[in-house]
Amino acid sequence: MNDLIREKLAILPENPGCYLMKDRQGTIIYVGKAKKLKNRVRSYFTGSHDGKTARLVGEIVDFETIITSSDIEALILELNLIKKYDPKYNIMLKDDKSYPYLKITAERHPRLIITRRVKKDKGKYFGPYPNAHAAAETKKLLDRIYPYRKCQKLPTKSCLYYHLGQCLAPCIQEVEEDTYKEMIANITRFLNGGYKNVKKELTEKMQQAAENLEFERATDYRDQITNIEMVMEKQSMSMNDFTDRDIFGYAVDQGWMCVQVFFMRQGKLIERDVSIFPLYKEAEEEILTFIGQFYQKSDHLLPKEILLPPEIDAEIVKQLLNTAVLIPQRGKKKDLVQLAMKNAKISLSQKFQLIERQEQRTIGACDALGEALNISMPLRIEAFDNSHTHGVDPVSAMVSFVDGKPDRKNYRKYKTKTAAMHDDYGAMREVVRRRYIRVLKENLPLPDLVLIDGGKGQMEVAREVIEDELGLSIPIAGLAKNDKHETSELLYGNPPEVIPLKRTSDAFYLLQRIQDEVHRFAITFHRQQRGKNAITSSLDNIPGIGPKRKQALLQYFGSVKKIREADVAALQKAGLSEKLAQSVEKYFQEKLQEKK
Repeated sequence: MNDLIREKLAILPENPGCYLMKDRQGTIIYVGKAKKLKNRVRSYFTGSHDGKTARLVGEIVDFETIITSSDIEALILELNLIKKYDPKYNIMLKDDKSYPYLKITAERHPRLIITRRVKKDKGKYFGPYPNAHAAAETKKLLDRIYPYRKCQKLPTKSCLYYHLGQCLAPCIQEVEEDTYKEMIANITRFLNGGYKNVKKELTEKMQQAAENLEFERATDYRDQITNIEMVMEKQSMSMNDFTDRDIFGYAVDQGWMCVQVFFMRQGKLIERDVSIFPLYKEAEEEILTFIGQFYQKSDHLLPKEILLPPEIDAEIVKQLLNTAVLIPQRGKKKDLVQLAMKNAKISLSQKFQLIERQEQRTIGACDALGEALNISMPLRIEAFDNSHTHGVDPVSAMVSFVDGKPDRKNYRKYKTKTAAMHDDYGAMREVVRRRYIRVLKENLPLPDLVLIDGGKGQMEVAREVIEDELGLSIPIAGLAKNDKHETSELLYGNPPEVIPLKRTSDAFYLLQRIQDEVHRFAITFHRQQRGKNAITSSLDNIPGIGPKRKQALLQYFGSVKKIREADVAALQKAGLSEKLAQSVEKYFQEKLQEKK
């Protein structure tokens, strides 16, 4: 604990509010809320913590607090701050499961569609469904029962749906708005659990058709009834009130939390959402934050009812979401909450070892790498590599790893501008300079470690730029490869020395992943540039061949090689005039003579 934190802890208020933890670069790494800021913030810097909380506290060099007038205001502020700053230690539900919904559009002639995005567009949404197949089967069933509009754009003449009796054909005739209102009301009632009434009506129509000897129509009704039974009535876990509700359960073990959400739609349990993440505060507080974030996501509609375990403050959730929130005391609802809790405990137990292994290969590897180099744990690593073909089309690339995992949004590509052909050192000097001048200019976070894909020479030019020119103090290491182009040695120091690392260690595996990734990223970019330049040199220098004709020729022939081999007649078939076709043929013949 530094002196600044010690002084701030002494004057903390006892009000409710939010706290923002910062690392040594001033980046907000964690946001939390508390009923009493004084007690909660102090708890981070007193007593012992597990590995994850200890790691968080180890990165904190400063914090801020924001006072609110109530606990619900603190929760709302916390959700907004997490959304704004995206702190790396907070729960961020990025593994969004995009569930399918059925939607009745708010058009003049409504349609029923499947969508994975819920918008405020006056449409009616139903779901979520367990998977796309369940949603598609339900839509197929409704397509046959109700003659609403099926086409995305109104055609100029009636389509097959009209002739099958599955569309009122608003494209060729006027359909009263009340007709659609009644149909939408029926579909809404069907999707909200009223399909049993529809099934009863279809059964009566089937019997009547059979009495009238209309056996094809009776068979059609029978198939629709069968589809209803298969699609709508195959759930065994259900309640007979047909209410849409979400049931929350959670479990905590060894500094981790698992939250399970059961989706019950039309009284049937159709799907569950599972989230597992590190726990940095009290479980009852964390679950409130989780619930708030859960419904901030666009693909989670608020149900009519939410069921919670007894430890959770239901009143705060009710104020936050403005929907019915219950803590059931008995009966089937209580059984459902207990089932969610039991599933959370089992999931956490099953995945705990896997999560710990992943932690060891990422954060643990960073920690081991820092120890090997005798530097602070390098949580942000940036690596550079060059790529070219015998000096032609030279490019460079930089990849970023944060907490031992790829941070792809911060990958960068470079076309070298000043470095001479075949000058690998010059290319490295140029891109390292460009990268960190921009970092300083835009006040971006500095890396904890710079890795150079190369030996002592590349390391030295990077050191000259970073330390001598820019005056930065960033550890620089080199990654040397063996004759099989595999990661062989870690170089560090001035002059560079080989740092011994076990080839089976997680730290060495992390270095391999980083080196493979920067090489892949650089060579992919190089191939893209080489391909563009090949096309440019072959086609763009021909008078009369512009971008559109170039694209048309490539689509017709499939490659530059086939264009080069084509005669005038074949070029004319591709859409060129005789004169232009002759120019193209002449151009490639001259190029061929030049090579000879």
